[in-house]
Amino acid sequence: MVKKIQITWLDRPQEHDYTAAMSYLNLLYDKQTTVMYVNKLRRAPMTAFKSRDIFRASGLSLLGIGNSHVVRDKKKILSKQKLSPILLVRDSHNGKVIIADGYHRMCAVYSYDEDAVVPCKII
Repeated sequence: MVKKIQITWLDRPQEHDYTAAMSYLNLLYDKQTTVMYVNKLRRAPMTAFKSRDIFRASGLSLLGIGNSHVVRDKKKILSKQKLSPILLVRDSHNGKVIIADGYHRMCAVYSYDEDAVVPCKII
């Protein structure tokens, strides 16, 4: 039996994660909506979902193992560095979940354990 890699997490997202979420969400929404979403994410409680369920809900595909950001996050996992929780937004209109920040971390985590429980904030 293959031993699963232990993935460790920070207790809460880092400040730069909200900045990254703002940048990404600005591509999808107007400025006012984006600011509202990021403020809601800041106040949202921590929760967790399995990585496979997050990917299914997002409709996104996995990035290849050669992606430099995924490689960086896989190295963090192997060296037992804590990852930052991800930030999610429910897009009820399209029936999907938007990974506002943490897509590369999700790909790295999934590559080791598709059932890994991923801490996150979701609105």
